[in-house]
Amino acid sequence: MPIISMFYGIIIRIFLIDNKHHHLPHIHAQYAEFEASIDIAEGNVLSGSLPRKQLRLVQAWIELHRDELQADWVLAVQGELPYKIEPL
Repeated sequence: MPIISMFYGIIIRIFLIDNKHHHLPHIHAQYAEFEASIDIAEGNVLSGSLPRKQLRLVQAWIELHRDELQADWVLAVQGELPYKIEPL
């Protein structure tokens, strides 16, 4: 599971070939002992949880990088390594 970005102690990953897990383009965000799957289109939590502050940071980052995330999702579903994305 490649790391595509890190900021404020939050690690953002995209699983390779993971289009069956939630059936939506999504990322995995980890902060300390918390982890959540968050959809790229709306920034909604699909599973897991993050503290409110960190969730808001991830959602803001998604908003800023949605096009890049969609492109990375396509690569990852095809089994290719996604590109790194600038942190927040």
